[in-house]
Formats: sequence, C-alpha cells, structure tokens
Amino acid sequence: MPELPEVEIVRRGLQRSLQGDTLRRVDVREPRLRWPIADDLAVGPRDRALVDVARRGKYLLLDFSSGSLLVHLGMSGSLRFLPEPGAVGRHDHVDLVFDRGTLRYNDPRRFGSMIWHDAARGPVDAHPLLAGLGVEPLSPRFDGDVLFAASRGRTVSIKQFLLAGGAVVGVGNIYASESLFRAGIRPTVAAGRVSRPRYHALAEAIRLTLTMAIERGGTTLRNYVSTEGEPGYAQVDAVVYGRAGQPCRRCDAPIRAIRQQGRMTYYCPRCQA
Repeated sequence: MPELPEVEIVRRGLQRSLQGDTLRRVDVREPRLRWPIADDLAVGPRDRALVDVARRGKYLLLDFSSGSLLVHLGMSGSLRFLPEPGAVGRHDHVDLVFDRGTLRYNDPRRFGSMIWHDAARGPVDAHPLLAGLGVEPLSPRFDGDVLFAASRGRTVSIKQFLLAGGAVVGVGNIYASESLFRAGIRPTVAAGRVSRPRYHALAEAIRLTLTMAIERGGTTLRNYVSTEGEPGYAQVDAVVYGRAGQPCRRCDAPIRAIRQQGRMTYYCPRCQA
C-alpha cells in the first residue's frame, strides 16, 4: 500500500503538473471503487481551475473553488499525469481531463476511492474521512509530547498505536518498523509504557525516516510509481523492513520478523531492547 511518502511524492508531482490548470471533464469508466463514485464528481469540479493540491495523511486533496476531490490510492492505485493520454488500459478507471493533459487513475484491485466534497458542505477537514486523523508527522505541531499524551493508559503495542493514526497520521507499516528501530524501541512494548524522552526520540525518528523516504522517491512495492511513472528507491535503504535473518546494520545481530495483527514487523532484538 502506498504510504505517506509515496502520497506526498504524488502530491508534489500533481502540484508541478496541474496546479492552476482547468478541469474540463471527468471520464468514469469503472465507478466501483472502495466506495462507488458518485455522479457529483463529474459536475462539481468541471470547468474549474485546480487551486491547490494538498495532503491529509494518505489522502490527496485536489482543491477547486467549488470544493475538493478526496483521492485515496488504496492498495494498488496510481495517478499518472499524461500530456498525451494514449490508449486506455484494463485498469484505467477514471480520467480527469485538464487543459494541459489527463490525470489517469489506475487501480487493479479497486480499493482506492474518489469522493467529491462540495464547498457548500463546509471545510474539507471536517469530512468524516479526515476529521479523526492525528497530527501530521512533518508539521511543526508534531513532537514527542503529542505521542506521550495520546499514549497514556494505552496497552496496545507501540507499533499498533502508530498505525492506528489517532495520534500521528500516515505512519504505515514500513515506516513504523524503520522509525522504531531508529528510536531503539521494541515494537511489541505497550504504548503506555514508553517514557516521554523515548517518545521524543521516536518523533525525531519518524520525521527523519519519512523525510529520507520522500527524498529517495518513496518505497517501491508492487506497482507504486510517481505521477511521472518513476519507481521509488527508499526500500534499498531499509534498516530492518524486509531484512529478516540478515545482520543488523548496527550490531550484526540477525533481524527478526514477527506478525502483529496480520502485518509483518521487523526489528533488531539487540538494538531495540
């Protein structure tokens, strides 16, 4: 699944390619995504200029004067900007046709979503899909105090606490494992047992891990590509993720892999005491 760095890279690509351009029409070939595409998507942003491309967690927000288009890439979705769109592929479900070119949504598994939020309904941040999200990890508001306060009394593991998104948003499975390693925290420890100083270390590790991944172009998993069609490269720098049995880059102990609530977790038993 594309995580925050991948979505941020897509956001930046869309901003470069399309901000200020006018959307002329929306061609929906397959409306059956995670939630069926509603008819208002074809009407709400039509003949409107794209004012901004924002991100909230893993949601892309294409902002027009009439409202915002919320896009989630799901498990396998991608957005490609095509100056010349060419032939339509089997899983090319939606085209957003702008003056400068076409933004094409491809999603083999159809777990993604496209939802139009009309400006008359109020601020897009109040949308039910966004209202309960935690602090953005790359924002000035995010620090160890945020994590410490949200974790008090929590018996869930620290990794599941991060994935839940209520305290900090967008730290998915890959980057949670990487961040916990950098902070020296074992992923199975209860969130409520982690001290304030260690949460400060974790907040810095999360910020560093995500920033490095963005700079490297994201993580290539399955069919993730940027809007320009480029794969990511951050996985080649993974310190623990996907490295079960290989020597730790710090201490040479074999990296271990466990399953937590159906998802794989990787950690060093020596460095993450």
